[in-house]
Amino acid sequence: MPSVHSSPFYHMENSAILNFLRHSHTPGEKRSSKSSSGGLLKMFKLFPMLTSGCKMVALLGRPRKPLLKDNATTGTIFGYRKGRVSLAIQEDPHCMPLFVIELPMHSSVFHKEMASDIVRIALESETKTNKKKLLEEFVWAVYCNGRKVGYSIRRKQMSEDELHVMQTLRGVSMGAGVLPSPSEKEYASDGELTYIRARFERVVGSKDSEALYMINPDGAAGPELSIFFVRAH
Repeated sequence: MPSVHSSPFYHMENSAILNFLRHSHTPGEKRSSKSSSGGLLKMFKLFPMLTSGCKMVALLGRPRKPLLKDNATTGTIFGYRKGRVSLAIQEDPHCMPLFVIELPMHSSVFHKEMASDIVRIALESETKTNKKKLLEEFVWAVYCNGRKVGYSIRRKQMSEDELHVMQTLRGVSMGAGVLPSPSEKEYASDGELTYIRARFERVVGSKDSEALYMINPDGAAGPELSIFFVRAH
């Protein structure tokens, strides 16, 4: 784990994110960030090979044994190859998301970041009031690996495509692949609808800071994906 001063988040103004970076993996779990095989990254590389998203969903939806913590949070990052990616957070994959936002990042950019093995996404709300819970804030500045990529607004209501993804993945705890597009027209113009779904350890630092750390099942080597939520004081 690099020092705080070598972290890509060192130049960010909010120090709460830096505090979370000291917890980059599950306590007691030794993780290799250099490995390019195993875990979700291995499935991620199957994107061009998957011709039937339904088969992938059916395969992943019936695990033979429980692999993950029951109290883990589910996170899904999805989007068309030629469009932007969205992030959905669920307390249970069978329930509606408690947080949905379209990130100001194109899928191709996010895929390249995932190939680097370490991805840290930070969402910073500049709201000055504490009347709302942290994940109820609407306007967020978005950073990826220390670089500010723009602003996003949390969705009050999901789009048809987002509902389609959530309904299709209801039985999926974790995985990566290609989903059938809700319309042939969108598939032709925007490319395949890809997704990554994983379970995350949720760490609440305070009412103004939370973090999600991806759990690789059975200690398998894979990418480190962390998502930070911070409200500016």
